[in-house]
Amino acid sequence: MNTKNKPIRTLVADDEKYSREELLYLLGFFPQIEVVGEAASGHETAAKMMELQPDLLFLDIEMPEMDGTEIAAIAKQMKQPPFIVFATAYPQFAVEAFQLQAKGYLIKPIDETRLAETIAQVEDMLALTAERERTKPPAKLAVEGDDAIHFLEPESIAYAYRDEKSTKVITATGAYETRLTLKELETRLAPYSFFRVHKSYLVNTACITEMNAWFNGAYQLKLKGIDDHIPVSRNYVKPLRSQIEL
Repeated sequence: MNTKNKPIRTLVADDEKYSREELLYLLGFFPQIEVVGEAASGHETAAKMMELQPDLLFLDIEMPEMDGTEIAAIAKQMKQPPFIVFATAYPQFAVEAFQLQAKGYLIKPIDETRLAETIAQVEDMLALTAERERTKPPAKLAVEGDDAIHFLEPESIAYAYRDEKSTKVITATGAYETRLTLKELETRLAPYSFFRVHKSYLVNTACITEMNAWFNGAYQLKLKGIDDHIPVSRNYVKPLRSQIEL
């Protein structure tokens, strides 16, 4: 995972020693770049790409053994493929390079301004990727109960509530505890059908079967498979109905 505060682990691949050294020299002016390896052939590039798992690959088009487009096609199959920037003397391959989802195409001799712009774009894309990883839906939610850690499918959670200094998570089959605050849990479950109905309650709207008037404009919810009645604050009634009604 990368952010703008972490170095961009970079592999430089070019069969021409002079071109490789020139690019390495230019990259030395960018403190966010950490060159983790060099390669001088297609096979060496592919091997080091798999071994080093770089964030960024500067890649020449014309390479012995395998050309740059073949290497880019291999990179696309990786679990975490590097961002690829082609650095070449051949402008005619630009369309093919971008069809391979290249993030940049630099023509030799490399212009320092274009290089800086490309690195800035890669930084932004890495930061966006890291943010998506941080906020992606959890496959399972880890909770505590019965002296064991349980892993719950988000869809199995009926509701959660804040109880003094802990957050309780309730399913149709049991009650669990998590160290997350209710707000943190709400963020984790945002991609699913959860809705804050009270300052202390978060509800899976897919489990709601009834909504009954209580007092002073507040309501109570009945959830499928749950005996408890869940309070709905007056200010949340209208947004909740908009959320669940056709």
